[in-house]
Amino acid sequence: MNFKKIFFLVLGFSFVLYVQSQDIPREETDSTILLNEIVVNAYQVNTRLRHVPGSISVLSGEEVQVGDGNNFASALHTMPGIYMHSGTYATSRIVIRGVGSRTPYNTNRIKAYLNDIPITSSDGISSPEDIDLLGIGRMEVTKGPASALYGSGLGGNINLFTSNPYRNSANALLQYGSYNTLKASAGGTYHHNDLNLFGNVNHTLSDGYRENNNFRRTSLLSSGNWRKPTYSLEYTLLLLDLNAQIPSSISKTLYETNPTAAAANWKEIEGFKEYRRGLAGVTLENRLSGAWSNRLTVFGRWVDSYERRPFNNLTDGSSGGGIRNKLNYHAEKFDAVLGLEWIADKYRWELDLNDEMINKNAETRNNLNVFAMTYYRPSMKWNISLGGAVNKIGYKLTDKFPDNGDQSGSRSFPVIFSPRLGANYAPNNFAAFYASVGHGFSMPSPEETLLPEGDINKDLQPEQGWQYEAGIRLNLLRNATQIEVSVYQINLNNLLVTKRLTEDIFTGINAGKTQHRGVELLWRQRIFQHLSFPGNLNLNANYTYSQNKFIDFTDDDKKYDGNLLPGIPSHLFQASLLWNPVKPLVLDVRFQYTGEQFINDANTETNASYFLSDVKASYSFSTKSGKFELFAGINNLTDTHYSPMLTVNAVAFGNAEPRYYYPGLPRHFYGGVVWRF
Repeated sequence: MNFKKIFFLVLGFSFVLYVQSQDIPREETDSTILLNEIVVNAYQVNTRLRHVPGSISVLSGEEVQVGDGNNFASALHTMPGIYMHSGTYATSRIVIRGVGSRTPYNTNRIKAYLNDIPITSSDGISSPEDIDLLGIGRMEVTKGPASALYGSGLGGNINLFTSNPYRNSANALLQYGSYNTLKASAGGTYHHNDLNLFGNVNHTLSDGYRENNNFRRTSLLSSGNWRKPTYSLEYTLLLLDLNAQIPSSISKTLYETNPTAAAANWKEIEGFKEYRRGLAGVTLENRLSGAWSNRLTVFGRWVDSYERRPFNNLTDGSSGGGIRNKLNYHAEKFDAVLGLEWIADKYRWELDLNDEMINKNAETRNNLNVFAMTYYRPSMKWNISLGGAVNKIGYKLTDKFPDNGDQSGSRSFPVIFSPRLGANYAPNNFAAFYASVGHGFSMPSPEETLLPEGDINKDLQPEQGWQYEAGIRLNLLRNATQIEVSVYQINLNNLLVTKRLTEDIFTGINAGKTQHRGVELLWRQRIFQHLSFPGNLNLNANYTYSQNKFIDFTDDDKKYDGNLLPGIPSHLFQASLLWNPVKPLVLDVRFQYTGEQFINDANTETNASYFLSDVKASYSFSTKSGKFELFAGINNLTDTHYSPMLTVNAVAFGNAEPRYYYPGLPRHFYGGVVWRF
């Protein structure tokens, strides 16, 4: 489909809706408008959503905990522009606006935060899906280059926030489903005067659909705050213990004939990964005056990990911490923030084969990001932002196994400046228009910075790019209709490509230029609302059309200019109908369409489009012991055969087929009970 046609179609559609909104009687402007009351802080300053000068997606805690509550992808797919490859509970990859699709087995072009604390690891890997959905009170996602706001991360940022308690409560959940999938959780909140506490303990285990697919995760997430008139103290604590077998990807023949099979080499050695993670942070916020405040966060983090693999075993981990400080100024027409984020981590990894060490390294990383952002409101209708950040990153590699030659060395990347300009115009309570332009970059991971011989590749450069976006937010018919439409284009240079040389050796190369263009539509509709039967019916739908292509890319003397990037569907559609026919009963039906996507750079292999549907019913009742909710659901109601994750550009070894496919779950069931008191 021609992108220009879609662009003008969307603008025309938005204009018609805007004109129609002007016909609403003036007295309706006093009605409560939910969108106007959502306050976000993903742009560094707390701002009402309708005034934000850029695209941002927001999910409440209830919206995050959709379906069976085990699949992070289900939550992300309720937002346009985001696609999550999900091979198993422990193998996934998040793609935002086409950025990050070529990373083999994880997410490393997107930065993630928990309560404003960076949870992206020192090797650039983000795993927000490690945090159980029951512990998330709100999720905010900024899409595309936003380095002026958060530093390295061309794809965008995922910001998670724990619940903010306002009363005393306790809850427990027990859930069981297909493949012996068991989930048990307990948590609660405590509120007394100036003190607020939240905590959740969760345990999830599953035999998995495929061979060699057992999964176990135990986590503790807690946060709290103590608020006084002139200052407040906050804390965040995350502890995680995970053990997951790895079935890996399989060939097309196995995918079509025996999708439960694991890759033979991973099954033979019962390959798995296990890791333990800790994150702790303390925040002191001082209200210095009526206009000035300062927010200082000090945090520490560590990860210990082990992975048994067919070709060798990997022991790795990291430890370190940092500070994040924001000095804020607020006036009637002006907001400003000046901040810095400094992270120092030591990443270590060791390889062994047949109980003999073959490699051992340690790499220290220092990342400094100094940023500033201003918001100017010349009138109630306008919000103009101007900001920028200066980023400085350096690596130092120490080779602790010199038997194969000493590859020690250091690499200091040039200072990178990332500016951002945005504007939002809200002429009334029904419509708001925004536009922005911003610069972003992503750093190579430690694996990508090394040449096959183990030396540091000093020629490898960070990938950088610019994003241009424009959109409209509409709130119509007494808050019954909420629509957001956005268009964007991202131009990337020095594209970082993780190139697989052998089954166990990867390296990074800069691979020319790519262009990412798309249209995103979000539509929330209150279809009807009654105090008695038929009750309430609400629709939440989103659609994304994207075109992500190589502009200049040559690899192994083969030119791919004009080809589409693999691992990104051009069309994504998701819709949910939430029906509450009578007060205790809720029915939730979800539909998802994922379009065809290429699997390799040559665009000769494709993954077929697929359609999924899920249904969930819950029934609530109260007793003297508290409130109970019984629920049950069916995922993949139509029993569709599909692959929700792909290993793009998989290499064929010998006479074997390339292993592109992670089979998706067939029709499966779950049910459980929640007790609140």
